[in-house]
Parts: sequence; structure tokens; C-alpha cells
Amino acid sequence: MPISLYNTLSRRTEAFAPLDPQRVTMYVCGPTVYNYIHIGNARPPVVFDVLVKLLRRHYPNVVYARNITDVDDKINRAAADAGVPIAEITGRYAQAYREDTARLGVAPPDVEPHATDHIPQIVAMIERLIATGHAYEAEGHVLFHVESYPAYGALSGRDPDELLAGARVEVAPYKKSPGDFVLWKPSDATLPGWDSPWGRGRPGWHIECSAMSEAHLGDTIDIHAGGVDLTFPHHENEIAQSTCAHGGKPFARFWMHNGMLTFDGRKMSKSLGNVLQLHELLNRHPGEALRLMLLRGHYRQPLDWSDAAMTQSVRTLDGWYGVLRDLADVDAGEPVVPASVEATLCDDLNTPQALAEISQLADAARRATGDDRKAAKAALIGGGALLGLLQQDPEAWFRQGNPNGTIDAAAIEALLDERRAARAAKDFARSDAIRDQLKDLGIAIEDSAQGTRWSVVKA
Repeated sequence: MPISLYNTLSRRTEAFAPLDPQRVTMYVCGPTVYNYIHIGNARPPVVFDVLVKLLRRHYPNVVYARNITDVDDKINRAAADAGVPIAEITGRYAQAYREDTARLGVAPPDVEPHATDHIPQIVAMIERLIATGHAYEAEGHVLFHVESYPAYGALSGRDPDELLAGARVEVAPYKKSPGDFVLWKPSDATLPGWDSPWGRGRPGWHIECSAMSEAHLGDTIDIHAGGVDLTFPHHENEIAQSTCAHGGKPFARFWMHNGMLTFDGRKMSKSLGNVLQLHELLNRHPGEALRLMLLRGHYRQPLDWSDAAMTQSVRTLDGWYGVLRDLADVDAGEPVVPASVEATLCDDLNTPQALAEISQLADAARRATGDDRKAAKAALIGGGALLGLLQQDPEAWFRQGNPNGTIDAAAIEALLDERRAARAAKDFARSDAIRDQLKDLGIAIEDSAQGTRWSVVKA
């Protein structure tokens, strides 16, 4: 079935067809590694992880790049504040990003370029821009001259003057135009820097992504994605410098942007004190429940964070995993992705409808009897897989609690054995006391036809 995606550049939903069906290319803006990311920063890796899974079902070779920005003024400040080398900051938080997103079920990209590993490519691209009259050197800086690219503003759909009026633009006397942006800037002895034709310095943020994308994916890529907050100026600037550096070739054919995550209807920001770090949330909630929460809304729309939404995500997964636990005796064979789930994702990644389809599959599996149980289980697991859900052993799901805590399964089983013995002896007072003891430990028990089962009560 064909894939249709909303293209920010054309402002309409289009049938997706790659330039080369044998090599689909996709670039997603990754983190600037100076601290742990907040939950809003986790939405792009989760959303576009689903897109990559979908693309891999349709094409034999998908090359997915997600960068690491490891040279930036925020990193410099974080290292200075901590009194440690810059590499210690970038190494620590790049690894934390990988580990934390992995706990959300996000697969690693095929390519993870670091900006500091691409300084020669960045310098070469800047040199091409200067040679073609699109960039100029001024007081140790190199700047892109926005007026040299008449199509500037096409991604945002607004006049450049309007864009600049609403943006935080550094006004410097060495700029030919207020909207000109930095490609290279000087570094003193206290800052990271590399030798260049313009003196010792470091790259600007925007040029890094253009150079890394060119190095690993080519001049024109199929899909470029990221948060909607990057549309201007970051993505607008990427288009300008990449198009000019490549002799007018289009930079990206499809632009995809996910909506922002809000907190009680307000944007998350440090100034409002409502930033929720993913690293901390993973110590309070199961990673799969956080992933489900991030997929509940359509990716292009804002998504509001709330404790109630997290509770509902856990309860939803409890229900789905409960069905799979009841079907533990059924050999489902190879999982099967139902057409109903795939069709919703082919329609511009409609994850809310896909989750509704999963709920229907769970209901069907719960009601299934006889030989139908095998197909129903295979469909539920296969549909979940396309969304990165329901891939754990059901017992493992129910027995996980606070990720920082420890669960003594042997001690719990011993108490359950004692409870079974008490019930057999009709000592119901002792049986109830053990149930209460387990409840105090955060353990819920369920007496079923399959025996007594226990699970950890999740936050």
C-alpha cells in the first residue's frame, strides 16, 4: 500500500516516492549534548522511529541518519560551569541520550554523525559558498548572505522580513544584512577550535547538519525531519546553504515536523519551571508506557503531558499484555502485521488510529477461541511491533516496577506458596494477611483459572 506524508515545504499531503527505491535516505536532527533531554525532545526519535519501521517494510534499504551536535556554546557553558573538559560533557550526555531513547524502544540510527568528526567537510562546504558568492568573511566570522538566495522563507511560508522580525537575530556591525547567519566563528584559547582559512574557530550550528547530511546521504535526501520549533531558523537555513552549496539541487524532498509537547497546555520551558527530564521520568515510569504516551496524539499536533495520560498509558498496556499473558500457551508463530494497522500508518503516520486498531486486535484476541487464538495473537504482536510496542514477555511487563528498585521474585513466590497453603487449609485470615502484605510491597495478585499471578503496581 502507498505511503502518504505531509510535506511542510508544499503544505500538503503527498504520495511518498524516493529518488532511488534501492536507497531511501532520511535525516533527523538529533540532540545538542550538554544535558539530559526533556520529554518533549523525546518525541522526534519516537515518532520517526515508527516512520523508519514503516519505510523498512516497503523498501529494501533505508539509510537513517540522526546527528549528535557536540560543538555548541551551550556545551561550552556547561563544561565551564562543571569545571570539566568539554569532551567529558559531550561524551556523558551523548551516551545518556542513546541509553534513554533505547529504553523508549527507539532503535539506533544507521548513521550517527558527530559534528566534531566533520570539520573538514564543514570547512569545504563553507569554501564553496564563499566561492559562489553566497557567503562572506567578516572580522574572523563567515556568514551566509541571505539575500543571495531568493527562495529564503519557502519552508516557513513567510516573507523573510517577517521571519526576522519575529526571531532572535544577532545584529552585528559586520553583517551585510541583519538576517545573515554564522557559518564559522572565531575561538579564543579557552574554547574548542580548529584551524581554517579564516583562522582558528568553530562552526555555526546550521552548517553542521548540512555538511553531515551531505557526507552520509548525498546532495539531495528523501526526508528531513525534526521538531516544529526547528522550522525557522534552523531548517530554513539548512535549505539555503545546502541548495546554494549544491548548485541549486533540492536539499530535501520531504520535510516533516512533529508538534511540541506541552504541560497543562503551556510550552515546556526552563523559565516556567515545567521541564520534565526524560532521564528522571524513566526512573518513575516504564519506558514503553512513555513511548505509548508520545504516540497517542498525531505527530503534527501538539501533545499535552499529564500524569493522568501516563496512568492511562500504563493501564492500556496492562490490558494488552494481560491478553497476551492469557494466551501464553498459544504458539503464535511468526508475528503478522495486520493491514488495518499498516494502512493507518501509511496515512501520514496516523498513530492514534493505529493504536485504536491495536485495541480492537486485543479485544478480538481476548474473545478468540480454538484455532483462532493463534492468528489473533500473531496479529496483536505484529501490529504492536510496527509501533514498537508489545514486544516484551508479558510476565516481564507485569513484574517490572520502579526501574531503580529491585523486585525479589523468589520472596514473592514464597509468600504466594504460603498463601496457597493457607487457602488449602481454609486459613483465610492468614491468606488475606499475605495479600495485604504483598499489597504493602506494591504487589497486586490475581487468582485466575491459570493460577495465582502477581504484578507490580506501577506509578
